[in-house]
Amino acid sequence: MDTLFGEISVETFLREYWQKKPLLIRNAFPDFEPPVSADELAGMALEQDIESRLIIQSADGKEWELKHGPFSEETFAELPPSHWSLLVQAVDHWVPEVSELAEHFNFLPNWRLDDLMISYAADGGGVGPHYDNYDVFLIQASGTRCWEVGGLYDENSPRRDDVPVMILPEWEAEQRWELNPGDMLYLPPRVGHNGYAVGDDCMTYSVGFRAPSHQEVLEGYSRYLDNLTTAEERYADPDFKLQNNPGEITDQAIDRVQSILRRYSEDRELISHWFGEFMTEPKYPDQAGENSVEMDEGEIRNLLSAGIPLCRNEGSRFAFHRSGDLFILFVDGKGCACSPDQIPLAEQLCSALYHTDIPVGDGNLQLIKALLLQGSLYFLGEE
Repeated sequence: MDTLFGEISVETFLREYWQKKPLLIRNAFPDFEPPVSADELAGMALEQDIESRLIIQSADGKEWELKHGPFSEETFAELPPSHWSLLVQAVDHWVPEVSELAEHFNFLPNWRLDDLMISYAADGGGVGPHYDNYDVFLIQASGTRCWEVGGLYDENSPRRDDVPVMILPEWEAEQRWELNPGDMLYLPPRVGHNGYAVGDDCMTYSVGFRAPSHQEVLEGYSRYLDNLTTAEERYADPDFKLQNNPGEITDQAIDRVQSILRRYSEDRELISHWFGEFMTEPKYPDQAGENSVEMDEGEIRNLLSAGIPLCRNEGSRFAFHRSGDLFILFVDGKGCACSPDQIPLAEQLCSALYHTDIPVGDGNLQLIKALLLQGSLYFLGEE
């Protein structure tokens, strides 16, 4: 049976390719119709709240210019005829049809999803040879893009320091493909790649999956513990023994410090609560809650009874963690324990964008009411 990966099953993809090696899938999206046109993408780049960039390069690849949006119509009117690329971040946060496209990748944890970026390039346009620290699925939406792939890179790899974008100067392609509409290329982290438009009207959708660095994990957990610890909790040594030299840090002292660290590093409940909040934090926290809606439980009951679909806000992140009888729902950086009658709905909300046939019980009404007020849910047609 065909899947997103052609005749390769999802299990085979995860076992043999995920975070291991690139995979080209021809016609992954048959008869693909881009939900966002080039003009609509340019219009989004004019908006203050939407993150966008323009990368303009010389034809010989020696000079690069990076501009950040929002842009004006004059900016686009002044662009050269070739060798430029417009990138608009998190289009899935703004366009429901694009968010639906990201649902094709729900065989991976949705709390790993970063966003779906769309790039439009004139002939020869691209961002140069580079690498990313995350997994990405590159879907060709219109036109043709040539992708070159080769080698593994890291922060110690040489890079040009005379341009505003990260360019790998010592670039040698090991594989090269031209992607047409509906084709998709999967790239694991740190694999070098270089994509450029072959002709005009080249539009590519990039579905990126984030993975926090160890540094981010340690910093994030430390900040979380800041709110849970006090200055009264301190290093203590009531078992101190006289030592020969007052300047020595003894093994016993290190044991005490290690015990402090172990106390927090081995608390699974504490870690799971932090991680759930950490991985569901909105990509754009300043915009969180903008779609807040206050409804009483009677209004919610009527909409559910009428079969009005309940939708996750396109920019919201949902996840849950279950440990024994404890079930925590995490939404947009906030965690709350669910009662047994709320758990089926909480699981349902985490699994898909749209929901109907929701049982109208008091627990569900309370949960929906809170998430509407938080701006994480909305009723279709009732925004």
